[in-house]
Amino acid sequence: MAKITVERPHALGREKAREKAEQLVQKLSAKYGLVHEWSGDTVKLEGNGAKGKVEVEEALIRINIELNFILSTMSGSIKTEVERVLDKALAA
Repeated sequence: MAKITVERPHALGREKAREKAEQLVQKLSAKYGLVHEWSGDTVKLEGNGAKGKVEVEEALIRINIELNFILSTMSGSIKTEVERVLDKALAA
């Protein structure tokens, strides 16, 4: 199993960062067929071969994803996509 961790600091505050995280989650859910559920400032993601969570803090967004064996072969490209989408959301 491959694990992906992406962390990005921000100066948006918790509420605005949560909005940005929601943008990320929507895009990843659509692209990879994930279902998601918010609980406080954490959203759990789960799909065919992947599960993880996005945590929103006052000055940090942290993403942890675990991929099954089949998806682990694509972990590099998946991590790059997560970073790209998150960076774009935070810059907007």
